[in-house]
Amino acid sequence: MLKRFEEFCRVDLQQADRSVRGNLWELGRFLKCIDKSPTQVTTDDLRGYLARFQSKSPSTRANVLKAFKRFFRDFLQRPDLVQSFKFPRRTYTPKTVPSKEDLRRFFDALETDRDRAAFLLFATSGLRRSELLSLRLDEMDLESRTIIPRRAHQSSNTKSTWVTFFNHECQEVLKRYLANRRTNKNNQAISIGESTLRRNFKEASQKSGVKLGPQTLRIWFSCQLGRLGIPDRYIDAMLGHSPRSILSRHYSDFSPDKMREIYDKVDLRVLS
Repeated sequence: MLKRFEEFCRVDLQQADRSVRGNLWELGRFLKCIDKSPTQVTTDDLRGYLARFQSKSPSTRANVLKAFKRFFRDFLQRPDLVQSFKFPRRTYTPKTVPSKEDLRRFFDALETDRDRAAFLLFATSGLRRSELLSLRLDEMDLESRTIIPRRAHQSSNTKSTWVTFFNHECQEVLKRYLANRRTNKNNQAISIGESTLRRNFKEASQKSGVKLGPQTLRIWFSCQLGRLGIPDRYIDAMLGHSPRSILSRHYSDFSPDKMREIYDKVDLRVLS
Protein backbone atom coordinates (compact mmCIF):
# COMPACT_ATOMS: atom_id res chain seq x y z
CA MET A 1 0.00 0.00 0.00
CA LEU A 2 2.84 2.42 0.79
CA LYS A 3 4.31 1.78 -2.64
CA ARG A 4 0.98 2.69 -4.26
CA PHE A 5 0.78 5.77 -2.04
CA GLU A 6 4.25 6.82 -3.19
CA GLU A 7 3.15 6.53 -6.83
CA PHE A 8 -0.04 8.47 -6.00
CA CYS A 9 2.01 11.34 -4.54
CA ARG A 10 4.34 11.46 -7.53
CA VAL A 11 1.82 11.01 -10.34
CA ASP A 12 -1.54 12.23 -9.08
CA LEU A 13 -0.39 15.00 -6.74
CA GLN A 14 2.77 15.88 -8.72
CA GLN A 15 4.76 16.28 -5.50
CA ALA A 16 8.50 16.88 -5.47
CA ASP A 17 10.79 14.03 -4.34
CA ARG A 18 11.48 15.69 -0.99
CA SER A 19 7.75 15.96 -0.22
CA VAL A 20 7.12 12.35 -1.23
CA ARG A 21 9.92 11.11 1.02
CA GLY A 22 8.60 13.22 3.88
CA ASN A 23 5.09 11.80 3.54
CA LEU A 24 6.36 8.23 3.45
CA TRP A 25 8.62 8.74 6.46
CA GLU A 26 5.89 10.31 8.61
CA LEU A 27 3.35 7.68 7.64
CA GLY A 28 5.76 4.78 8.16
CA ARG A 29 6.64 6.08 11.62
CA PHE A 30 2.95 6.33 12.53
CA LEU A 31 2.02 2.84 11.29
CA LYS A 32 4.97 1.31 13.11
CA CYS A 33 3.87 3.01 16.31
CA ILE A 34 0.25 1.84 16.28
CA ASP A 35 0.93 -1.58 14.69
CA LYS A 36 -2.34 -1.62 12.72
CA SER A 37 -3.38 -1.97 9.13
CA PRO A 38 -4.05 1.47 7.59
CA THR A 39 -7.63 0.39 6.85
CA GLN A 40 -8.24 -0.19 10.58
CA VAL A 41 -7.00 3.21 11.75
CA THR A 42 -9.52 5.38 13.61
CA THR A 43 -9.69 9.10 14.34
CA ASP A 44 -8.81 8.32 17.95
CA ASP A 45 -5.62 6.60 16.77
CA LEU A 46 -4.65 9.72 14.83
CA ARG A 47 -5.58 12.04 17.71
CA GLY A 48 -3.55 10.06 20.20
CA TYR A 49 -0.51 10.09 17.93
CA LEU A 50 -0.80 13.81 17.13
CA ALA A 51 -1.02 14.58 20.87
CA ARG A 52 2.61 13.48 21.15
CA PHE A 53 3.65 16.45 19.02
CA GLN A 54 1.85 19.20 20.95
CA SER A 55 5.12 20.43 22.47
CA LYS A 56 6.96 20.33 19.14
CA SER A 57 7.34 23.21 16.70
CA PRO A 58 4.40 24.18 14.44
CA SER A 59 6.43 23.00 11.42
CA THR A 60 6.94 19.53 12.91
CA ARG A 61 3.25 19.16 13.76
CA ALA A 62 2.23 20.45 10.34
CA ASN A 63 4.47 17.91 8.56
CA VAL A 64 2.79 15.03 10.40
CA LEU A 65 -0.69 16.31 9.63
CA LYS A 66 0.15 16.94 5.97
CA ALA A 67 1.14 13.30 5.58
CA PHE A 68 -2.08 12.15 7.29
CA LYS A 69 -4.28 14.29 5.04
CA ARG A 70 -2.49 13.16 1.91
CA PHE A 71 -2.82 9.49 2.86
CA PHE A 72 -6.19 9.16 4.56
CA ARG A 73 -8.14 11.99 2.91
CA ASP A 74 -6.68 11.96 -0.60
CA PHE A 75 -5.32 8.46 -1.15
CA LEU A 76 -7.73 6.29 0.89
CA GLN A 77 -10.65 8.65 0.27
CA ARG A 78 -11.43 8.80 4.01
CA PRO A 79 -11.75 12.53 4.74
CA ASP A 80 -13.85 11.75 7.83
CA LEU A 81 -10.73 10.50 9.63
CA VAL A 82 -8.83 13.80 9.43
CA GLN A 83 -11.44 16.51 8.87
CA SER A 84 -11.45 17.65 12.52
CA PHE A 85 -7.69 18.28 12.66
CA LYS A 86 -6.53 21.85 11.97
CA PHE A 87 -3.04 22.95 11.06
CA PRO A 88 -1.20 24.80 13.86
CA ARG A 89 -1.03 28.56 13.65
CA ARG A 90 2.41 29.96 12.99
CA THR A 91 3.29 33.12 14.84
CA TYR A 92 5.32 35.52 12.73
CA THR A 93 8.76 36.18 14.16
CA PRO A 94 10.73 39.09 12.62
CA LYS A 95 13.96 37.88 11.04
CA THR A 96 17.33 38.95 12.40
CA VAL A 97 19.94 38.86 9.65
CA PRO A 98 23.60 38.30 10.59
CA SER A 99 26.11 41.00 9.76
CA LYS A 100 29.05 40.59 7.40
CA GLU A 101 31.32 40.41 10.44
CA ASP A 102 29.22 37.48 11.73
CA LEU A 103 29.53 35.72 8.39
CA ARG A 104 33.30 36.25 8.29
CA ARG A 105 33.72 34.80 11.79
CA PHE A 106 31.66 31.78 10.83
CA PHE A 107 33.61 31.35 7.58
CA ASP A 108 36.94 31.45 9.47
CA ALA A 109 35.68 28.66 11.76
CA LEU A 110 35.08 26.26 8.86
CA GLU A 111 37.90 23.74 8.50
CA THR A 112 37.86 22.64 4.84
CA ASP A 113 37.55 24.22 1.40
CA ARG A 114 34.57 21.94 0.81
CA ASP A 115 32.68 23.52 3.71
CA ARG A 116 33.85 27.01 2.77
CA ALA A 117 32.67 26.49 -0.82
CA ALA A 118 29.27 25.28 0.41
CA PHE A 119 29.00 28.28 2.75
CA LEU A 120 29.80 30.79 0.00
CA LEU A 121 27.45 29.09 -2.44
CA PHE A 122 24.59 29.41 0.04
CA ALA A 123 25.47 33.03 0.82
CA THR A 124 26.00 34.28 -2.74
CA SER A 125 23.55 32.19 -4.81
CA GLY A 126 20.53 31.80 -2.51
CA LEU A 127 20.30 28.07 -3.20
CA ARG A 128 18.15 25.92 -0.95
CA ARG A 129 19.91 23.18 1.01
CA SER A 130 18.38 20.44 -1.18
CA GLU A 131 19.42 22.27 -4.35
CA LEU A 132 23.04 22.58 -3.29
CA LEU A 133 23.26 18.97 -2.11
CA SER A 134 21.91 17.72 -5.44
CA LEU A 135 23.80 20.23 -7.61
CA ARG A 136 25.98 18.65 -10.31
CA LEU A 137 29.02 20.10 -12.03
CA ASP A 138 27.23 20.08 -15.38
CA GLU A 139 24.61 22.41 -13.88
CA MET A 140 27.13 25.16 -13.19
CA ASP A 141 29.59 27.21 -15.23
CA LEU A 142 32.63 28.12 -13.15
CA GLU A 143 33.83 30.86 -15.50
CA SER A 144 30.54 32.75 -15.87
CA ARG A 145 29.59 31.83 -12.26
CA THR A 146 26.17 30.63 -13.41
CA ILE A 147 24.02 27.91 -11.85
CA ILE A 148 21.05 26.26 -13.52
CA PRO A 149 19.81 23.46 -11.20
CA ARG A 150 17.73 21.65 -13.79
CA ARG A 151 16.87 18.65 -11.61
CA ALA A 152 15.84 20.52 -8.47
CA HIS A 153 12.10 20.66 -7.70
CA GLN A 154 11.20 19.46 -11.17
CA SER A 155 7.68 18.54 -10.04
CA SER A 156 7.07 21.50 -7.73
CA ASN A 157 4.71 24.34 -8.58
CA THR A 158 6.36 26.95 -6.36
CA LYS A 159 10.03 25.97 -6.15
CA SER A 160 11.49 26.28 -9.61
CA THR A 161 14.95 27.84 -9.61
CA TRP A 162 16.03 28.20 -13.22
CA VAL A 163 19.10 30.41 -12.92
CA THR A 164 21.20 32.01 -10.20
CA PHE A 165 24.84 33.00 -9.73
CA PHE A 166 27.73 33.06 -7.28
CA ASN A 167 30.33 35.75 -6.70
CA HIS A 168 34.08 35.92 -7.28
CA GLU A 169 34.89 35.01 -3.68
CA CYS A 170 32.93 31.78 -4.08
CA GLN A 171 34.46 31.15 -7.50
CA GLU A 172 37.99 31.27 -6.05
CA VAL A 173 37.23 28.82 -3.22
CA LEU A 174 35.25 26.51 -5.51
CA LYS A 175 38.10 26.27 -8.02
CA ARG A 176 40.58 25.49 -5.25
CA TYR A 177 38.28 22.85 -3.76
CA LEU A 178 37.56 21.17 -7.11
CA ALA A 179 41.23 21.15 -8.08
CA ASN A 180 42.24 19.28 -4.92
CA ARG A 181 39.38 16.90 -4.24
CA ARG A 182 39.20 13.25 -5.15
CA THR A 183 37.30 12.06 -8.21
CA ASN A 184 33.54 12.25 -7.68
CA LYS A 185 31.66 9.46 -9.47
CA ASN A 186 28.28 11.17 -9.04
CA ASN A 187 29.57 14.42 -10.53
CA GLN A 188 28.36 16.37 -7.48
CA ALA A 189 29.48 19.98 -7.30
CA ILE A 190 30.01 19.70 -3.53
CA SER A 191 30.72 16.17 -2.27
CA ILE A 192 28.90 16.28 1.04
CA GLY A 193 25.84 14.66 2.61
CA GLU A 194 23.14 16.44 4.56
CA SER A 195 24.13 15.02 7.96
CA THR A 196 27.79 15.97 7.45
CA LEU A 197 26.81 19.48 6.36
CA ARG A 198 24.63 19.91 9.46
CA ARG A 199 27.37 18.64 11.76
CA ASN A 200 30.10 20.82 10.27
CA PHE A 201 27.95 23.95 10.32
CA LYS A 202 27.00 23.22 13.93
CA GLU A 203 30.66 22.91 14.90
CA ALA A 204 31.46 26.20 13.14
CA SER A 205 28.57 27.85 14.99
CA GLN A 206 29.97 26.69 18.31
CA LYS A 207 33.50 27.84 17.50
CA SER A 208 32.50 31.24 16.12
CA GLY A 209 29.59 32.00 18.42
CA VAL A 210 27.48 32.72 15.32
CA LYS A 211 24.52 30.41 14.86
CA LEU A 212 23.46 30.08 11.26
CA GLY A 213 22.59 27.51 8.61
CA PRO A 214 21.68 27.35 4.92
CA GLN A 215 18.28 29.00 5.43
CA THR A 216 19.84 31.93 7.31
CA LEU A 217 22.35 32.40 4.49
CA ARG A 218 19.50 32.32 1.97
CA ILE A 219 17.74 35.07 3.94
CA TRP A 220 20.99 37.06 4.12
CA PHE A 221 21.39 36.74 0.35
CA SER A 222 17.87 38.06 -0.24
CA CYS A 223 18.25 40.98 2.17
CA GLN A 224 21.68 41.93 0.86
CA LEU A 225 20.54 42.02 -2.77
CA GLY A 226 17.61 44.20 -1.69
CA ARG A 227 19.96 46.62 0.10
CA LEU A 228 22.10 46.77 -3.03
CA GLY A 229 19.11 47.85 -5.09
CA ILE A 230 18.08 44.77 -7.06
CA PRO A 231 14.30 44.80 -7.74
CA ASP A 232 12.26 42.25 -5.79
CA ARG A 233 11.12 40.36 -8.89
CA TYR A 234 14.72 39.52 -9.82
CA ILE A 235 15.58 38.52 -6.25
CA ASP A 236 12.53 36.23 -6.29
CA ALA A 237 13.75 34.71 -9.55
CA MET A 238 17.23 33.99 -8.17
CA LEU A 239 15.67 32.49 -5.05
CA GLY A 240 13.53 30.19 -7.19
CA HIS A 241 10.13 31.71 -6.40
CA SER A 242 7.66 31.35 -9.25
CA PRO A 243 6.58 34.77 -10.64
CA ARG A 244 3.23 35.92 -9.24
CA SER A 245 2.68 39.52 -10.32
CA ILE A 246 1.62 40.60 -13.81
CA LEU A 247 4.82 42.65 -14.10
CA SER A 248 7.10 39.73 -13.29
CA ARG A 249 5.18 37.15 -15.32
CA HIS A 250 4.66 39.08 -18.53
CA TYR A 251 6.84 42.19 -18.58
CA SER A 252 10.26 41.18 -17.20
CA ASP A 253 13.36 39.82 -18.90
CA PHE A 254 14.57 36.76 -16.97
CA SER A 255 17.11 35.56 -19.52
CA PRO A 256 20.40 34.30 -17.99
CA ASP A 257 22.39 37.14 -19.60
CA LYS A 258 20.07 39.82 -18.21
CA MET A 259 20.01 38.20 -14.77
CA ARG A 260 23.81 37.94 -14.67
CA GLU A 261 24.12 41.62 -15.70
CA ILE A 262 21.87 42.60 -12.78
CA TYR A 263 23.73 40.33 -10.35
CA ASP A 264 27.23 41.44 -11.36
CA LYS A 265 26.35 45.13 -11.31
CA VAL A 266 25.87 45.18 -7.52
CA ASP A 267 29.15 43.31 -6.82
CA LEU A 268 27.85 41.17 -3.95
CA ARG A 269 30.56 40.40 -1.37
CA VAL A 270 30.66 38.39 1.83
CA LEU A 271 34.25 38.44 3.06
CA SER A 272 35.31 41.96 2.06
